[in-house]
Amino acid sequence: MKKRGIGSLKSAAKDQLLAAARASRQAGLERKLERLVPDNTDGRPGGKSFDFSSLENARQLKIQRAAAEMLQIDVPFFRPHDVRAAAHTRIGNREYINFSSYDYCGLNGDPRVTAAAQEAMERFGTSVSASRVVSGERPFHREFEKNIARFLGVEDAVVMVSGHATNVTTIGHLLGPNDLVLADAFIHNSIVEGVRLAGATRLTFRHNDMDHLAELLSAKRHQFNRVLIAVEGLYSMDGDTPPLDRLVRLKTRHDAWLLVDEAHALGVVGPTGRGLAEREGIDPNAVEIWMGTLSKTLASCGGFIAGSTALVEYLKATAPGFVFSVGIPPSVAAAANAALLALEAEPERVARLVHNGRHFLKAARAAGLDTGTAEGLAVLPVIIGDSIVSALVAHRLAEAGVNVQPIIFPAVPEQAARLRFFVNATHSEDDIDTAVRLTAEILERTRKDGAGLSQLAASLR
Repeated sequence: MKKRGIGSLKSAAKDQLLAAARASRQAGLERKLERLVPDNTDGRPGGKSFDFSSLENARQLKIQRAAAEMLQIDVPFFRPHDVRAAAHTRIGNREYINFSSYDYCGLNGDPRVTAAAQEAMERFGTSVSASRVVSGERPFHREFEKNIARFLGVEDAVVMVSGHATNVTTIGHLLGPNDLVLADAFIHNSIVEGVRLAGATRLTFRHNDMDHLAELLSAKRHQFNRVLIAVEGLYSMDGDTPPLDRLVRLKTRHDAWLLVDEAHALGVVGPTGRGLAEREGIDPNAVEIWMGTLSKTLASCGGFIAGSTALVEYLKATAPGFVFSVGIPPSVAAAANAALLALEAEPERVARLVHNGRHFLKAARAAGLDTGTAEGLAVLPVIIGDSIVSALVAHRLAEAGVNVQPIIFPAVPEQAARLRFFVNATHSEDDIDTAVRLTAEILERTRKDGAGLSQLAASLR
Protein backbone atom coordinates (compact mmCIF):
# COMPACT_ATOMS: atom_id res chain seq x y z
CA MET A 1 0.00 0.00 0.00
CA LYS A 2 1.44 3.35 -1.03
CA LYS A 3 2.00 5.88 1.75
CA ARG A 4 0.27 9.20 1.53
CA GLY A 5 2.08 12.50 2.13
CA ILE A 6 0.83 14.94 4.73
CA GLY A 7 -0.26 17.29 1.94
CA SER A 8 -2.81 14.78 0.68
CA LEU A 9 -4.61 14.32 4.02
CA LYS A 10 -7.92 15.95 4.79
CA SER A 11 -7.91 18.75 7.35
CA ALA A 12 -9.23 16.66 10.26
CA ALA A 13 -6.76 13.84 9.60
CA LYS A 14 -3.90 16.28 9.34
CA ASP A 15 -4.93 17.87 12.66
CA GLN A 16 -4.91 14.44 14.28
CA LEU A 17 -1.48 13.70 12.88
CA LEU A 18 -0.16 17.04 14.06
CA ALA A 19 -1.48 16.35 17.55
CA ALA A 20 0.04 12.86 17.52
CA ALA A 21 3.36 14.22 16.34
CA ARG A 22 3.39 16.85 19.06
CA ALA A 23 2.54 14.29 21.75
CA SER A 24 5.12 11.86 20.41
CA ARG A 25 7.74 14.60 20.25
CA GLN A 26 7.07 15.58 23.84
CA ALA A 27 7.55 12.02 25.05
CA GLY A 28 10.27 10.95 22.63
CA LEU A 29 12.48 13.99 23.08
CA GLU A 30 12.32 14.08 26.86
CA ARG A 31 15.55 12.14 27.38
CA LYS A 32 17.28 13.97 24.52
CA LEU A 33 16.30 17.32 26.01
CA GLU A 34 17.72 16.27 29.37
CA ARG A 35 21.03 15.82 27.60
CA LEU A 36 20.77 18.88 25.37
CA VAL A 37 19.46 21.20 28.07
CA PRO A 38 21.05 20.03 31.32
CA ASP A 39 20.05 21.35 34.71
CA ASN A 40 22.88 23.80 35.43
CA THR A 41 21.67 25.07 38.76
CA ASP A 42 24.76 23.82 40.64
CA GLY A 43 23.12 25.09 43.77
CA ARG A 44 23.47 28.70 42.60
CA PRO A 45 20.87 31.35 43.41
CA GLY A 46 18.48 31.80 40.50
CA GLY A 47 19.09 28.30 39.14
CA LYS A 48 18.61 28.11 35.39
CA SER A 49 18.44 31.88 35.01
CA PHE A 50 22.24 31.66 34.80
CA ASP A 51 22.06 29.28 31.86
CA PHE A 52 21.00 30.76 28.52
CA SER A 53 20.37 27.28 27.14
CA SER A 54 17.37 27.06 29.48
CA LEU A 55 15.61 29.94 27.70
CA GLU A 56 12.46 28.73 25.95
CA ASN A 57 13.58 29.85 22.48
CA ALA A 58 16.94 28.14 22.99
CA ARG A 59 15.17 24.92 23.92
CA GLN A 60 13.00 25.18 20.81
CA LEU A 61 16.11 25.55 18.66
CA LYS A 62 17.53 22.38 20.15
CA ILE A 63 14.26 20.54 19.53
CA GLN A 64 14.33 21.64 15.88
CA ARG A 65 17.92 20.50 15.52
CA ALA A 66 17.10 17.17 17.13
CA ALA A 67 14.23 16.70 14.67
CA ALA A 68 16.57 17.53 11.78
CA GLU A 69 19.04 14.93 13.03
CA MET A 70 16.31 12.30 13.22
CA LEU A 71 15.28 13.05 9.64
CA GLN A 72 18.93 13.22 8.56
CA ILE A 73 18.56 16.80 7.28
CA ASP A 74 21.60 19.05 7.22
CA VAL A 75 20.89 22.39 8.91
CA PRO A 76 20.51 24.71 5.89
CA PHE A 77 21.55 27.88 7.70
CA PHE A 78 25.02 29.39 8.18
CA ARG A 79 26.55 27.39 5.34
CA PRO A 80 29.90 29.03 4.49
CA HIS A 81 30.38 29.92 0.84
CA ASP A 82 33.90 29.43 -0.52
CA VAL A 83 33.57 32.14 -3.20
CA ARG A 84 31.53 35.23 -4.05
CA ALA A 85 27.94 33.99 -4.04
CA ALA A 86 26.28 35.02 -7.30
CA ALA A 87 24.04 33.06 -9.68
CA HIS A 88 26.38 30.16 -8.91
CA THR A 89 28.38 29.50 -5.78
CA ARG A 90 30.60 26.92 -4.12
CA ILE A 91 29.89 25.47 -0.69
CA GLY A 92 32.21 22.82 0.72
CA ASN A 93 34.05 22.55 -2.61
CA ARG A 94 30.81 21.76 -4.45
CA GLU A 95 29.18 23.92 -7.13
CA TYR A 96 25.57 25.04 -6.75
CA ILE A 97 23.04 27.08 -8.68
CA ASN A 98 22.42 29.76 -6.08
CA PHE A 99 19.04 31.26 -5.27
CA SER A 100 19.94 32.62 -1.84
CA SER A 101 21.55 35.95 -2.77
CA TYR A 102 20.14 39.49 -2.62
CA ASP A 103 22.60 40.57 -5.33
CA TYR A 104 19.66 41.28 -7.58
CA CYS A 105 21.45 43.24 -10.32
CA GLY A 106 24.76 41.38 -10.16
CA LEU A 107 26.82 44.34 -8.88
CA ASN A 108 28.57 42.56 -6.01
CA GLY A 109 32.12 42.02 -7.24
CA ASP A 110 31.73 44.34 -10.21
CA PRO A 111 35.24 45.73 -10.92
CA ARG A 112 34.05 49.33 -10.57
CA VAL A 113 32.49 48.60 -7.18
CA THR A 114 35.55 46.75 -5.90
CA ALA A 115 37.93 49.43 -7.16
CA ALA A 116 35.91 52.19 -5.48
CA ALA A 117 35.99 50.32 -2.17
CA GLN A 118 39.75 49.76 -2.41
CA GLU A 119 40.47 53.39 -3.30
CA ALA A 120 38.37 54.67 -0.40
CA MET A 121 40.13 52.33 2.01
CA GLU A 122 43.55 53.41 0.84
CA ARG A 123 42.68 57.09 1.30
CA PHE A 124 40.52 57.02 4.45
CA GLY A 125 41.37 53.70 6.13
CA THR A 126 38.98 50.98 7.17
CA SER A 127 36.84 53.06 9.55
CA VAL A 128 35.85 56.68 10.16
CA SER A 129 36.52 55.89 13.84
CA ALA A 130 33.73 58.03 15.32
CA SER A 131 30.13 59.07 14.91
CA ARG A 132 29.68 61.56 12.11
CA VAL A 133 28.43 64.15 14.60
CA VAL A 134 31.69 64.00 16.55
CA SER A 135 34.47 63.69 13.97
CA GLY A 136 33.53 60.86 11.66
CA GLU A 137 32.16 62.92 8.78
CA ARG A 138 33.91 62.33 5.46
CA PRO A 139 33.22 63.72 1.96
CA PHE A 140 31.93 60.40 0.65
CA HIS A 141 29.08 60.41 3.19
CA ARG A 142 27.32 63.44 1.74
CA GLU A 143 28.22 62.51 -1.83
CA PHE A 144 26.50 59.17 -1.44
CA GLU A 145 23.47 60.61 0.35
CA LYS A 146 22.97 63.25 -2.35
CA ASN A 147 23.20 60.57 -5.03
CA ILE A 148 20.57 58.43 -3.30
CA ALA A 149 18.22 61.41 -2.97
CA ARG A 150 18.73 62.35 -6.61
CA PHE A 151 18.20 58.78 -7.79
CA LEU A 152 14.94 58.50 -5.86
CA GLY A 153 13.78 62.02 -6.71
CA VAL A 154 13.51 63.41 -3.16
CA GLU A 155 15.22 66.26 -1.31
CA ASP A 156 17.76 64.45 0.86
CA ALA A 157 18.85 61.19 2.49
CA VAL A 158 20.77 59.98 5.52
CA VAL A 159 22.80 56.75 5.61
CA MET A 160 23.22 54.54 8.67
CA VAL A 161 25.41 51.54 9.41
CA SER A 162 22.64 48.89 9.62
CA GLY A 163 19.51 48.38 7.56
CA HIS A 164 17.60 46.81 10.45
CA ALA A 165 18.71 49.54 12.85
CA THR A 166 17.70 52.24 10.36
CA ASN A 167 14.03 51.31 10.77
CA VAL A 168 14.35 50.73 14.49
CA THR A 169 15.96 54.08 15.31
CA THR A 170 13.84 56.11 12.85
CA ILE A 171 10.46 54.80 14.00
CA GLY A 172 11.57 54.59 17.61
CA HIS A 173 12.61 58.25 17.52
CA LEU A 174 9.81 59.80 15.45
CA LEU A 175 6.93 58.23 17.39
CA GLY A 176 5.91 57.89 21.03
CA PRO A 177 3.28 56.39 23.36
CA ASN A 178 0.50 58.66 22.07
CA ASP A 179 1.03 57.58 18.47
CA LEU A 180 -0.23 54.75 16.26
CA VAL A 181 1.48 52.61 13.62
CA LEU A 182 -0.71 50.81 11.11
CA ALA A 183 1.47 48.12 9.58
CA ASP A 184 0.83 45.55 6.89
CA ALA A 185 0.44 42.10 8.42
CA PHE A 186 3.57 40.95 6.53
CA ILE A 187 5.76 43.88 7.59
CA HIS A 188 9.46 43.34 8.37
CA ASN A 189 10.68 42.72 11.91
CA SER A 190 12.73 45.92 11.92
CA ILE A 191 9.55 48.00 11.77
CA VAL A 192 7.92 45.93 14.52
CA GLU A 193 10.97 46.49 16.73
CA GLY A 194 10.94 50.21 15.94
CA VAL A 195 7.34 50.47 17.12
CA ARG A 196 8.23 48.58 20.28
CA LEU A 197 11.06 51.02 20.99
CA ALA A 198 8.74 53.99 20.40
CA GLY A 199 6.13 52.62 22.80
CA ALA A 200 3.50 53.39 20.17
CA THR A 201 0.38 51.34 19.54
CA ARG A 202 0.68 48.94 16.61
CA LEU A 203 -2.28 47.61 14.68
CA THR A 204 -1.95 45.41 11.60
CA PHE A 205 -4.11 45.43 8.51
CA ARG A 206 -4.55 42.40 6.29
CA HIS A 207 -1.81 42.06 3.72
CA ASN A 208 -2.27 44.60 0.92
CA ASP A 209 -5.90 45.10 1.97
CA MET A 210 -6.51 48.82 1.54
CA ASP A 211 -10.15 48.52 2.55
CA HIS A 212 -9.11 47.11 5.91
CA LEU A 213 -6.55 49.89 6.31
CA ALA A 214 -9.23 52.48 5.53
CA GLU A 215 -11.50 50.94 8.17
CA LEU A 216 -8.78 51.14 10.81
CA LEU A 217 -7.94 54.72 9.93
CA SER A 218 -11.57 55.76 10.16
CA ALA A 219 -12.05 53.99 13.48
CA LYS A 220 -8.75 54.81 15.21
CA ARG A 221 -7.11 57.91 13.71
CA HIS A 222 -8.85 60.38 16.06
CA GLN A 223 -7.57 58.54 19.15
CA PHE A 224 -3.90 59.27 18.49
CA ASN A 225 -1.54 62.16 17.94
CA ARG A 226 0.62 61.00 15.03
CA VAL A 227 -0.16 58.03 12.80
CA LEU A 228 2.33 56.18 10.61
CA ILE A 229 1.34 53.71 7.88
CA ALA A 230 4.15 51.20 7.21
CA VAL A 231 4.43 49.00 4.13
CA GLU A 232 7.15 47.36 2.04
CA GLY A 233 7.81 48.27 -1.58
CA LEU A 234 8.45 44.59 -2.35
CA TYR A 235 7.54 42.08 0.32
CA SER A 236 10.53 39.91 1.09
CA MET A 237 8.56 36.74 1.85
CA ASP A 238 5.86 36.91 -0.83
CA GLY A 239 7.34 38.92 -3.69
CA ASP A 240 4.34 41.20 -4.18
CA THR A 241 3.85 44.97 -3.95
CA PRO A 242 1.29 47.34 -2.39
CA PRO A 243 -0.90 49.85 -4.29
CA LEU A 244 1.02 53.07 -3.71
CA ASP A 245 -1.65 55.30 -5.24
CA ARG A 246 -4.30 54.17 -2.72
CA LEU A 247 -1.82 54.42 0.14
CA VAL A 248 -1.02 58.02 -0.75
CA ARG A 249 -4.71 58.90 -0.95
CA LEU A 250 -5.47 57.25 2.38
CA LYS A 251 -2.60 58.82 4.27
CA THR A 252 -3.48 62.25 2.85
CA ARG A 253 -7.16 61.92 3.73
CA HIS A 254 -6.40 60.85 7.32
CA ASP A 255 -3.40 63.12 7.95
CA ALA A 256 -0.95 60.25 8.44
CA TRP A 257 2.68 59.63 7.55
CA LEU A 258 3.59 56.92 5.07
CA LEU A 259 6.77 54.85 5.31
CA VAL A 260 7.68 52.62 2.38
CA ASP A 261 10.47 50.13 3.11
CA GLU A 262 12.10 49.50 -0.27
CA ALA A 263 14.89 47.23 0.95
CA HIS A 264 14.03 44.65 -1.74
CA ALA A 265 12.47 47.07 -4.24
CA LEU A 266 15.52 49.23 -5.01
CA GLY A 267 16.96 48.07 -8.33
CA VAL A 268 14.04 45.69 -8.81
CA VAL A 269 10.76 47.62 -9.10
CA GLY A 270 10.25 50.22 -11.81
CA PRO A 271 11.78 50.44 -15.32
CA THR A 272 15.11 51.72 -13.96
CA GLY A 273 14.89 50.28 -10.44
CA ARG A 274 13.78 53.45 -8.67
CA GLY A 275 10.95 51.64 -6.91
CA LEU A 276 7.20 51.90 -6.54
CA ALA A 277 6.95 55.63 -7.21
CA GLU A 278 8.65 55.21 -10.59
CA ARG A 279 6.53 52.22 -11.55
CA GLU A 280 3.25 53.92 -10.68
CA GLY A 281 4.16 57.40 -11.91
CA ILE A 282 3.72 59.00 -8.49
CA ASP A 283 5.78 61.93 -7.22
CA PRO A 284 8.13 60.35 -4.63
CA ASN A 285 7.81 63.51 -2.52
CA ALA A 286 4.21 62.50 -1.82
CA VAL A 287 5.64 59.85 0.55
CA GLU A 288 7.07 61.11 3.85
CA ILE A 289 9.63 58.37 4.48
CA TRP A 290 11.46 56.14 2.01
CA MET A 291 13.64 53.50 3.59
CA GLY A 292 16.14 51.26 1.86
CA THR A 293 19.15 49.07 2.47
CA LEU A 294 22.57 48.92 0.88
CA SER A 295 23.07 45.17 1.25
CA LYS A 296 20.98 44.03 -1.69
CA THR A 297 21.13 45.73 -5.09
CA LEU A 298 23.80 48.15 -3.84
CA ALA A 299 26.19 45.33 -2.92
CA SER A 300 27.28 46.79 0.39
CA CYS A 301 25.95 47.11 3.96
CA GLY A 302 23.80 49.63 5.82
CA GLY A 303 20.53 51.48 5.41
CA PHE A 304 19.12 54.86 4.50
CA ILE A 305 16.15 57.12 5.05
CA ALA A 306 15.21 59.44 2.19
CA GLY A 307 12.64 62.21 2.08
CA SER A 308 12.41 65.88 2.93
CA THR A 309 15.36 67.98 4.06
CA ALA A 310 13.54 68.65 7.34
CA LEU A 311 13.22 64.92 8.09
CA VAL A 312 16.85 64.17 7.25
CA GLU A 313 18.25 67.08 9.26
CA TYR A 314 16.12 66.11 12.25
CA LEU A 315 17.30 62.50 12.18
CA LYS A 316 20.95 63.48 11.74
CA ALA A 317 20.78 65.81 14.72
CA THR A 318 18.70 63.73 17.13
CA ALA A 319 18.15 60.05 16.18
CA PRO A 320 20.14 57.91 18.67
CA GLY A 321 20.94 55.23 16.10
CA PHE A 322 22.72 57.86 14.02
CA VAL A 323 24.06 60.32 16.59
CA PHE A 324 25.56 57.68 18.87
CA SER A 325 26.71 55.24 16.19
CA VAL A 326 29.92 55.24 14.17
CA GLY A 327 29.66 56.56 10.62
CA ILE A 328 29.44 54.15 7.71
CA PRO A 329 32.98 52.95 6.77
CA PRO A 330 34.82 54.27 3.69
CA SER A 331 34.84 51.03 1.68
CA VAL A 332 31.17 50.36 2.45
CA ALA A 333 29.98 53.81 1.36
CA ALA A 334 32.21 53.87 -1.72
CA ALA A 335 31.05 50.42 -2.85
CA ALA A 336 27.38 51.34 -2.46
CA ASN A 337 27.88 54.64 -4.28
CA ALA A 338 29.67 52.94 -7.19
CA ALA A 339 26.92 50.32 -7.38
CA LEU A 340 24.26 53.03 -7.43
CA LEU A 341 26.01 54.87 -10.26
CA ALA A 342 26.40 51.64 -12.22
CA LEU A 343 22.72 50.82 -11.74
CA GLU A 344 21.79 54.29 -12.96
CA ALA A 345 24.04 54.01 -16.01
CA GLU A 346 22.95 50.47 -16.92
CA PRO A 347 19.16 50.07 -16.63
CA GLU A 348 19.46 46.96 -18.78
CA ARG A 349 20.44 45.15 -15.56
CA VAL A 350 16.95 45.82 -14.23
CA ALA A 351 15.44 44.67 -17.52
CA ARG A 352 17.35 41.36 -17.33
CA LEU A 353 16.23 40.88 -13.75
CA VAL A 354 12.60 41.51 -14.67
CA HIS A 355 12.88 39.02 -17.54
CA ASN A 356 14.35 36.36 -15.24
CA GLY A 357 11.77 36.92 -12.53
CA ARG A 358 8.90 36.58 -14.98
CA HIS A 359 10.51 33.52 -16.54
CA PHE A 360 10.77 31.84 -13.12
CA LEU A 361 7.16 32.68 -12.27
CA LYS A 362 5.84 31.34 -15.58
CA ALA A 363 7.90 28.14 -15.34
CA ALA A 364 6.94 27.53 -11.69
CA ARG A 365 3.25 27.94 -12.38
CA ALA A 366 3.48 25.66 -15.41
CA ALA A 367 5.11 23.03 -13.16
CA GLY A 368 2.20 23.23 -10.72
CA LEU A 369 4.15 25.01 -7.97
CA ASP A 370 2.31 27.38 -5.63
CA THR A 371 3.93 30.83 -5.92
CA GLY A 372 1.24 32.61 -3.92
CA THR A 373 0.84 36.29 -4.79
CA ALA A 374 4.35 36.71 -6.23
CA GLU A 375 4.60 39.12 -9.17
CA GLY A 376 7.83 37.79 -10.68
CA LEU A 377 9.96 40.54 -9.12
CA ALA A 378 13.16 38.85 -7.87
CA VAL A 379 11.50 37.29 -4.77
CA LEU A 380 9.76 34.03 -5.71
CA PRO A 381 8.29 31.80 -2.99
CA VAL A 382 7.28 28.20 -3.54
CA ILE A 383 4.69 27.58 -0.85
CA ILE A 384 4.65 24.04 0.52
CA GLY A 385 2.58 24.42 3.69
CA ASP A 386 4.62 22.12 5.94
CA SER A 387 7.83 23.14 7.69
CA ILE A 388 9.33 19.66 7.73
CA VAL A 389 8.55 18.99 4.08
CA SER A 390 9.99 22.41 3.19
CA ALA A 391 13.21 21.60 5.03
CA LEU A 392 13.40 18.16 3.41
CA VAL A 393 12.88 19.54 -0.09
CA ALA A 394 15.54 22.22 0.48
CA HIS A 395 17.91 19.50 1.71
CA ARG A 396 17.27 17.30 -1.31
CA LEU A 397 17.62 20.25 -3.68
CA ALA A 398 21.03 20.93 -2.14
CA GLU A 399 21.96 17.32 -2.81
CA ALA A 400 20.92 17.95 -6.43
CA GLY A 401 23.04 21.12 -6.65
CA VAL A 402 20.49 23.89 -6.01
CA ASN A 403 20.98 26.21 -3.04
CA VAL A 404 17.69 27.64 -1.74
CA GLN A 405 16.57 28.31 1.81
CA PRO A 406 13.42 27.00 3.50
CA ILE A 407 11.31 29.52 5.42
CA ILE A 408 9.56 27.65 8.21
CA PHE A 409 7.47 28.24 11.31
CA PRO A 410 7.67 30.53 13.27
CA ALA A 411 9.11 32.86 10.59
CA VAL A 412 5.87 32.19 8.67
CA PRO A 413 2.68 30.36 9.70
CA GLU A 414 2.96 26.60 9.39
CA GLN A 415 0.50 26.51 6.50
CA ALA A 416 2.67 29.07 4.68
CA ALA A 417 6.02 27.26 5.05
CA ARG A 418 7.96 27.61 1.82
CA LEU A 419 11.13 27.76 -0.18
CA ARG A 420 12.20 31.30 -1.02
CA PHE A 421 14.03 31.81 -4.32
CA PHE A 422 15.91 35.04 -4.99
CA VAL A 423 16.31 35.50 -8.73
CA ASN A 424 19.21 37.66 -9.97
CA ALA A 425 19.92 39.37 -13.27
CA THR A 426 22.89 37.02 -13.71
CA HIS A 427 20.88 33.79 -13.68
CA SER A 428 20.47 32.08 -17.03
CA GLU A 429 17.18 30.65 -18.24
CA ASP A 430 18.77 27.22 -17.93
CA ASP A 431 19.57 27.92 -14.25
CA ILE A 432 15.95 28.82 -13.64
CA ASP A 433 14.46 25.94 -15.64
CA THR A 434 16.72 23.44 -13.88
CA ALA A 435 15.78 24.74 -10.44
CA VAL A 436 12.05 24.74 -11.18
CA ARG A 437 12.12 21.23 -12.67
CA LEU A 438 14.07 19.80 -9.73
CA THR A 439 11.86 21.55 -7.19
CA ALA A 440 8.69 20.14 -8.74
CA GLU A 441 10.14 16.63 -9.02
CA ILE A 442 11.58 16.56 -5.50
CA LEU A 443 8.47 18.04 -3.90
CA GLU A 444 6.24 15.47 -5.59
CA ARG A 445 8.54 12.61 -4.56
CA THR A 446 8.83 13.87 -0.99
CA ARG A 447 5.07 14.06 -0.60
CA LYS A 448 4.55 10.62 -2.14
CA ASP A 449 7.14 9.19 0.26
CA GLY A 450 4.97 10.34 3.17
CA ALA A 451 7.73 12.54 4.46
CA GLY A 452 7.06 15.26 6.96
CA LEU A 453 5.31 15.12 10.29
CA SER A 454 4.33 11.46 9.78
CA GLN A 455 7.95 10.51 9.27
CA LEU A 456 9.02 12.48 12.34
CA ALA A 457 6.29 10.92 14.45
CA ALA A 458 7.35 7.43 13.35
CA SER A 459 10.99 8.14 14.17
CA LEU A 460 10.03 9.16 17.72
CA ARG A 461 8.07 6.03 18.55
